[in-house]
Amino acid sequence: MNTTINKHALTFGFISVFLAGLGLTIVSPVLPFLVKSYTSDSNSQATAITLITSIYALSVFLAAPVLGALSDRYGRRPVLIISLIGSSLGYFIFGLGGALWILFLGRTIEGLTGGEISAIFAYFADITPSSERTKFFGWISAVVGVGTALGPTLGGALATFGNSVPLYAGAVLTWLNALYGYFFMPESLEKPRRSSSISAKDLNPFIQLSNIFSFKSVKWLLITGFLIWIPNGSLQAIFSQFSIDTFAWKPVLIGLTFSIMGVLDIISQAIIMPLLLKFVTDKKIALLGMINEIIGYIFIAVSAFTAFYPLFIVGMIFFGFGDSIFGPSFNGMLSKSVSIREQGRILGGSQSIQSLARVIGPIIGGQLYSIASHSTPAIMGIILIGVSALVLSNQHG
Repeated sequence: MNTTINKHALTFGFISVFLAGLGLTIVSPVLPFLVKSYTSDSNSQATAITLITSIYALSVFLAAPVLGALSDRYGRRPVLIISLIGSSLGYFIFGLGGALWILFLGRTIEGLTGGEISAIFAYFADITPSSERTKFFGWISAVVGVGTALGPTLGGALATFGNSVPLYAGAVLTWLNALYGYFFMPESLEKPRRSSSISAKDLNPFIQLSNIFSFKSVKWLLITGFLIWIPNGSLQAIFSQFSIDTFAWKPVLIGLTFSIMGVLDIISQAIIMPLLLKFVTDKKIALLGMINEIIGYIFIAVSAFTAFYPLFIVGMIFFGFGDSIFGPSFNGMLSKSVSIREQGRILGGSQSIQSLARVIGPIIGGQLYSIASHSTPAIMGIILIGVSALVLSNQHG
């Protein structure tokens, strides 16, 4: 392992994760308004939004192990560059719109290349020492936070020229990063360290899932993650529609609330995570994050009953802080549990599990939201994260 980390490797990696954060929030505040043209009422609008979110996650689920395994075999560089080009195309098609199926097509294309995040984490695992990996994963989260914070502001400003303009901006930025990667990004996985072969089994997401669950060291950790990602995927999908239905918010206010979470994420990674890492283990940090998420969901559920938006904002702050410290500690535990040759596969498999949860979560959450009440997705979060905290606390390490 080189002690000096290539500056282009870091620059490309951080730009890529910045764009991942930007992509989340530049689109989310305008998504209900894009879908509105093709739906008849708020319930069918909520269903369409959650299904679009789910089709993206399903596409990532199918693609992540493929991209992870390909990056272990052929290197991170070609996988990441091709993925970025695909994401750019997905943004562009989504922005074009014209019919609901075109929106689904755009998100599907973006999702099939969105599994790149597993290759990005493997890329950082390649270029960072094991002892500093959780710190770097924290920095990744902070950079995602910068993108998350800027996305709504940029998206809101661009939406004044048309609801599709933020998507065209996302397409251009992603394309420019692909060009930067092509000309300047060094390969992080030397040929001697690559997988010697790749088979059809390596590309099957269901076989990959069964294989990574056979790793005793990560099995319960992955179950913990799955239980957390179901309600989190539901919240992400329903956030904008919930804000519109409960508080009659416009894209600017929705965007500002996303920005609060992004700023909080930056503060967490810059100040809080380095302090926590000095005194407590990854596992304890993850549990602290989960407790904060539960508190956040309680506030969100109460805000649905009272229609009192300050409670919702407080809930999102607790949730955002919890999520910001859970992510890097979880990825740190996962990465340290396997060898260097298995980084792409395990992190790709983890991304698949997260995506599968984000397929299930929005569908369940969307149905609970439409059929039961607007508070039930948050109540689901309280229950499932409570169970996952018990699962993780009972594990050694």
